[in-house]
Amino acid sequence: MSYAIIGFGKIGQALAKAFARNGIEVSVATSRDPQSFASAAAAIGPTIIPKTLTDAIKADILFLAVRFEAQADVAKALSTWQGKTIVDVTNAYGVPAEELGGQPSSKFIAQAFTGARLVKGFNHLGAAVLDQDPAVHSGKRVVFLASDDDGALAEIATLAENLGFAPIKLGGLSEGGLLVQARGNSWGHLIFKDLVKFD
Repeated sequence: MSYAIIGFGKIGQALAKAFARNGIEVSVATSRDPQSFASAAAAIGPTIIPKTLTDAIKADILFLAVRFEAQADVAKALSTWQGKTIVDVTNAYGVPAEELGGQPSSKFIAQAFTGARLVKGFNHLGAAVLDQDPAVHSGKRVVFLASDDDGALAEIATLAENLGFAPIKLGGLSEGGLLVQARGNSWGHLIFKDLVKFD
């Protein structure tokens, strides 16, 4: 299984650190030349591989960690995303509901990434929190996941566990998933909630 993070701002770098802590190789890409962020990637660890967007999207599982407005440009990079799993880490705060056709932002993104299986996840934590080691006081930091595809949901839950997090499945994108999606100028009820799960 291969992984890529599209977007290398604060959230993208926080995700990259989670991969690096666990020695898991992940490609990172932006719209810029990989050389322009190669030193930042190297500073995180040797398993963080800067690539062009064209090369990075060959991965099986992609974390979409760009500004919400930029997701359309990423979606155009392939005519079909068949066989790929997209983890939507974007937040559509401030985007009018009518621009999304009245549907949840993740549903809107799922339509753009034709053929992909989409999971909403890792977006409810601010970058400064996501950046930290998820092992907290003998517990694990929670990440919320939602998807209309049970197989993709299980796949990303396993990956979250491998990255040291405690995944909690919320169900479908239009059900529990609404708790981690911004709508217009309001945040979902679980966004910014930093929870720790103890076994």
